[in-house]
Amino acid sequence: MKETMTKMIPAMVLTPIFTYLGTLGFPMILLFTVIVCDYVSGLTAAWTTKSLSSRVGILGIVKKVSYLLLVAVGVIIDLTLQSGLADVLPSLFGEDCHPVALLVIIWLVVNECLSILENLTEIGIPMPGFLSRIVAKLKKTLEADAKEDADESDQ
Repeated sequence: MKETMTKMIPAMVLTPIFTYLGTLGFPMILLFTVIVCDYVSGLTAAWTTKSLSSRVGILGIVKKVSYLLLVAVGVIIDLTLQSGLADVLPSLFGEDCHPVALLVIIWLVVNECLSILENLTEIGIPMPGFLSRIVAKLKKTLEADAKEDADESDQ
């Protein structure tokens, strides 16, 4: 009975999510998971460095919730593209396709993973050299892209 319940409860929770979100179901669960991990690791890092602040924590929650708006914008763009390219997109990606939203989710997951690694470093967990180099390179690339995007929007 206990084994059946441990299988049934996640199925009852996840089935409506996957039914509603379709192909974005697993990426959204992954995004939610890394968001929670980043928040917890950020709280832990702030606690260990004695810089815990409720204001910073609340701003972090607002930022994480705002990620959902970014994904929603990606879905809106996908729906707009699907209405204009109704014959092309399904043949390229399948009926339930959301390539822009999926790219937004992937970008957010990578960004959250970088933040988790930074938090772990701040806590004092030793980082393997190769992982540190990857994080440094990804962070530099993301910052350069963000600066380039900001420069373009100013023009």
